[in-house]
Amino acid sequence: MRRRLLLGAGLGALAAPALAQSPARCAGPVYLTIDTGWSREAEAIAAILRRHGVRATLFVADEPTFRGDTTLAEPWAPFWRARVAEGHVFASHTWRHWYFRGDPAPGQVRFVPRRGPGAAVLDQAAMCAELARPVETLRRMVPEAVVLPLWRAPGGITTPNALRLAEGCGLRHQGWTRNGFLGDELDSTQHPNAALLRRNLANIRAGEVLVMHWGVRSRREPFAGVLEALVTGLVAKGFCFETLPAQGVAA
Repeated sequence: MRRRLLLGAGLGALAAPALAQSPARCAGPVYLTIDTGWSREAEAIAAILRRHGVRATLFVADEPTFRGDTTLAEPWAPFWRARVAEGHVFASHTWRHWYFRGDPAPGQVRFVPRRGPGAAVLDQAAMCAELARPVETLRRMVPEAVVLPLWRAPGGITTPNALRLAEGCGLRHQGWTRNGFLGDELDSTQHPNAALLRRNLANIRAGEVLVMHWGVRSRREPFAGVLEALVTGLVAKGFCFETLPAQGVAA
């Protein structure tokens, strides 16, 4: 299947997993994953990761941004080229960033926007197209991008048919682990950065899959403000940052 080949190509470039600045003795890996989002803090986040040698797995969708465009629009090409040059790897987060809401019939899944009309029912071909489109768009901008045969449902919400249909496209779903939810989507009044930082440093263990975004529109205290402290704190505890392996990590 052509789409399966497009999504799986580039794995040969993963001969050695990319590691962050590592302590002398690694207590175990942690896997930072970043989903597209409002992208207001994208450049600041990228600078922090670059400064500390952290390479992440980036799940891409075509979401609205603070600029008034979308994350995979052509004006964002320089941003994605820079991330590829830094050694980050990629996977699909769906094209429209809608949500899976039930299985109406065998071989079908309902896909709905967060608000407003436009709900769709995806069959096998439509599911493969939805998952392939962000990757194909990224590769037109940066042909050398390394894309893993993984995907992530918006909100991490799946259905049995969504998982089966994606497997038919050659993709395995990658969620995040219990302690990997960094909290950048939470209300900052109730969950200020200082509290999130303390919680994450106390709870994250080896093997965790961490999730955050390139900025969240609704959060008044951007999580990027404590990202550097989180990275240095985890490294100080002996953890090594790695990109996800091609087969994913149990979550």
